[in-house]
Amino acid sequence: MAERSTAAVDVADNGGDEPPAADAAKATADGVDTQNGRAADGPMPEKDGERRKAAPAAAPELHSGHKLARRYRLEECVTRLDGFSSWRAMDEKLRRAVGVHLLPADHPRARAVLAAARSSALLGDPRFVHVLDAVEENDLVYVVHEWLPDATELTALLAAGPLEPHEAYQLVTQVSQAMAAAHREGLAHLRLTPSAILRTSTGQYRIRGLAVNAALRGITSDTPQRADTEAIGALLYAALTQRWPYEVDAYGLTGLPKGVGLIAPDQVRAGVHRGLGELAMRALANDGATASRQEPACTTPEELAKAVAAMPRIRPPEPAFTPPPEYQHTTYQQGSYGRPPTRPGVRVTQPVAVPPPPLQSRTGRVLKWGVAALLIAALGLGSWQLADTLLRGKGDTGSTSDSQSTKTNEDEKKPRESKPLHIGSAFVFGKDPIKPEDAGKAIDGNPDTAWITKIFYGYGGKFGNLDSYDDGSGIVVDLGSVQEVTGIEVDMYAAGHKVEVRAAPEGSSPHGISDFSQELVKLGNTGKKLQATQDTPIKTRFVLVHITTLPSDGTGDGYRGGINEIKVLGPTG
Repeated sequence: MAERSTAAVDVADNGGDEPPAADAAKATADGVDTQNGRAADGPMPEKDGERRKAAPAAAPELHSGHKLARRYRLEECVTRLDGFSSWRAMDEKLRRAVGVHLLPADHPRARAVLAAARSSALLGDPRFVHVLDAVEENDLVYVVHEWLPDATELTALLAAGPLEPHEAYQLVTQVSQAMAAAHREGLAHLRLTPSAILRTSTGQYRIRGLAVNAALRGITSDTPQRADTEAIGALLYAALTQRWPYEVDAYGLTGLPKGVGLIAPDQVRAGVHRGLGELAMRALANDGATASRQEPACTTPEELAKAVAAMPRIRPPEPAFTPPPEYQHTTYQQGSYGRPPTRPGVRVTQPVAVPPPPLQSRTGRVLKWGVAALLIAALGLGSWQLADTLLRGKGDTGSTSDSQSTKTNEDEKKPRESKPLHIGSAFVFGKDPIKPEDAGKAIDGNPDTAWITKIFYGYGGKFGNLDSYDDGSGIVVDLGSVQEVTGIEVDMYAAGHKVEVRAAPEGSSPHGISDFSQELVKLGNTGKKLQATQDTPIKTRFVLVHITTLPSDGTGDGYRGGINEIKVLGPTG
């Protein structure tokens, strides 16, 4: 089983230099920022970046219905620009829509596009639109990526108006955290525009075109982290004000007035959330500008993500209460069915039948005497049974205590209430630990962060054929001291792992799988959530969530897994 690292491949140098587009005020529609059949329709200042000129290359003359690799059928060309074209296509093998970027193999950026696509594909982060394939075939280079039909571009959201504070907070939180993860793997975007951000129907934001969009346009940067951070600041600024934070109009948004420079969001639009406005200014601080309120500028996505986390959390708005409609009296009245209509203005009084007093009729008297007889018979039978029990059980003083003992045992069988235990730390299990620096993400209380493995190929995702992973992998949580453990809850990275949960004996310091001798969950396949409880508490300090087989990463032959969050439960009393 082969394994690949997620190190990025540098974008190739493709010709002469051109000044940044923000300074030259030059840009064109971004053909790669397309989905739902529309191309981005405005310029974006490419701060801190360079765009490489491409030598003339003829765009492939293809048409709807053309099939690539006897699998991807082209359906609609959404843009054609700079010698490449972008299409909506159908993957006939998996029966799903995909996006395809096409350019000639002799295009000066072809090598860079292939390298960027293959580097992006290795990231496997669910917050990005995944690259599914990158191929050179028959004098063509094409990149296949996910197509999200239920997603909406940020461009369309902003066209309807500025985002409310909670939605803008979710945008900057998710995008900054995703880009921080990408930069840790050596990948930059350099083309974070409103059309590169998609909001799914579940409210999650996903980023498309990581590394690939810049490679297609020939954009490079000496300070990629700063460029991506400022781009996130521009997105947040636009989300708060519905204005583009530069003097040019772009993406259907009006730019700032010429000659005034960068002004705070609350000076552009009233009612802007103060904390988010200051955060946008800190990310956008550049060219000698000072950050708002003398706070330090954010120059990397990691710094921006930490600044967002340090803010007071912005809660979603309360749902609007809609009062129920007033009760509508109907014209139907009991007993009026079939009566002749009355003339207007004439009030008709109907006689009301008075029911007889209860149980005064002949039937009532019979019923009353029958009930009395049944009560007398029941009392006599009960007295006889009580006397018989006392006579047979005379001298048996243990009967009462036995019943009380049985009741106590039944109470003890009731499941105890549990609470999450405090977890002191976590570390990666295995001979060759996988991404040990990310172990804390499995216990940080944030399900959006995760410890994620590398991608493995072949052998059904099993670790056992590699010497470095013959014991599998997973996360060991340290409770800080010996605790009573009654259960565990694990949010897995995806469904389809083969997992077991084990605990080390009290007072031991485990190193290998044999040191975790107490079994909490038997080895087996699990879904996205793993939950288990113990009838008898286990005393331990170290708990291991042990993975032996990974689920497919969706590419066909790759396998990848991980853990989003771990909670260890203990008794409340």
